Amino acid sequence: MLPRDYGTFPDSLPFRAEFSEFDLSIVFNRQVEVLPASVPFVGPETLERQSGAQFAARIGANESAFGISPIAQQAMADALGIQGCSWYGDPENHELRSELAKRHGIDAECICVDAGIDSLLGLTVRMLMEPGQNVVTSDGAYPTFNYHVTGFGGVLNKVPYNDNHEDAQGLLDAARAQATRLIYFSNPDNPMGTWHPASTVADMIANVPDGCTLLLDEAYIEFGDENTAPPIDTSNEHVIRYRTFSKAYGMAGMRIGYAIGHPDMITGFNKIRNHFGVNRLAQIAALASLKDTQFLNTVRSRVEAGRQRIYDFANRHSLEYLPSATNFVALDMQSSERATNLLSKLNKNGVFIRMPGVSPLNRYIRVGIGSEAEHKVFVSRFEKLSKLQPVE
Repeated sequence: MLPRDYGTFPDSLPFRAEFSEFDLSIVFNRQVEVLPASVPFVGPETLERQSGAQFAARIGANESAFGISPIAQQAMADALGIQGCSWYGDPENHELRSELAKRHGIDAECICVDAGIDSLLGLTVRMLMEPGQNVVTSDGAYPTFNYHVTGFGGVLNKVPYNDNHEDAQGLLDAARAQATRLIYFSNPDNPMGTWHPASTVADMIANVPDGCTLLLDEAYIEFGDENTAPPIDTSNEHVIRYRTFSKAYGMAGMRIGYAIGHPDMITGFNKIRNHFGVNRLAQIAALASLKDTQFLNTVRSRVEAGRQRIYDFANRHSLEYLPSATNFVALDMQSSERATNLLSKLNKNGVFIRMPGVSPLNRYIRVGIGSEAEHKVFVSRFEKLSKLQPVE
């Protein structure tokens, strides 16, 4: 089985089980009954189990290749035992929210910590959208948001990308035309790695239609320059901003992130979130990571160097690429057929990558910034499988 293209759901039968041996039948509610048994992604572990071999270069999930802060690692080690593993985490995430509030110059009441942006997006959809209401997103954008909208009975309306960028004005226009409840917009963007300047994002925030909320996903914001994010304004009731420890801080496996918004919006999150959803070690590691500015600066520098390494690779092979403000780079394979074929071959030969799932974005493959060793594996197997050799 080949990995699904980025942004598509696996095909399946309706999620229903019957147990004739006991003359029993599981009856799901109407919403669950009509959904396919799907997840947004096929994980690298699934592909490894299918192939019987581990990937030599795991550079497809936008994970950090540089680990976590040594200060965070030591903080977790010090906390192991009764305190770290046997106690529940603080359901209010008080210390972490206080430190985040200090860093962003806002009140702690304007921050909700939860088990990553994916979980927060699910809470947002559940909190703000009624079944049958319209939601606007970009066609090809982060599929987990679509997964939550579909799961809660919303109606997805998709706006095409414009020159490999999410179309900020197009999203606003569609929201006005569709009486939309939610707009999803990421900056910097996944899966293309492109971004809009802070002025464009600020203008978008200022023009959100009445009755609508802008969900601003800033998972990759640490990799952009200072002109990528507008100032945070928690008095605005029409925007929620999402940040994570998964990317620059290297804590994807620990599942911890946070939302920033108007205090009344955060109260809404607190009404429905799982208050023990963030594990104690993740809280400890995230708090320590915030204090290790040297580590964060080092990661940023290494990611910048990694992007340049991929740019240089693309130039040597006469490949077009998109300048990136993330920890991956999109390479242009000229056609979706060529991109799909190469992705399949690489995944079968020890290199895990992904690609966008809709036209015209699916002419690209998405190459993550791995370690130097992973990059060498990627280069050698790319050249072998694509039959593209560097131009002298």
